[in-house]
Amino acid sequence: MARIVDVPDLGIRLEPGEGAVTPVEPTQVNMLGLAVALALGAAGYRHHPEPRDPELQTLDTLLAGEAVMPWLSAEDANDAQVYIVCEPSTTGLPQCEVQYR
Repeated sequence: MARIVDVPDLGIRLEPGEGAVTPVEPTQVNMLGLAVALALGAAGYRHHPEPRDPELQTLDTLLAGEAVMPWLSAEDANDAQVYIVCEPSTTGLPQCEVQYR
C-alpha cells in the first residue's frame, strides 16, 4: 500500500506505507508497475502531457517513492487520503486499486 501524493504541475509520487515491500526481480517489478498504471487509469488519472525522464523516472524509483511520475488526477489527492493498494492474486499477478479514505 502507498499513499498517492499530488506534486503540483508535475504528477504524483507514491509514499509507500510502513512495511510495504517492492519486488526485486525485474519481471515482478514490471508487472507491479503495470498493475499500478492500470489502477490509476481506472481511477481517472491521466498521463501528464510532458514525457517522463526515463533515466530518473523508472519503475523502481516510482515504487520506492523516490520519483514523481507524470500522472495527473481529476481531484487533488492531498485533500483526501488516496492510496494505491496492491495484493498478490492466485495467478501471481498483482491486483491494484485506488482507494479514497
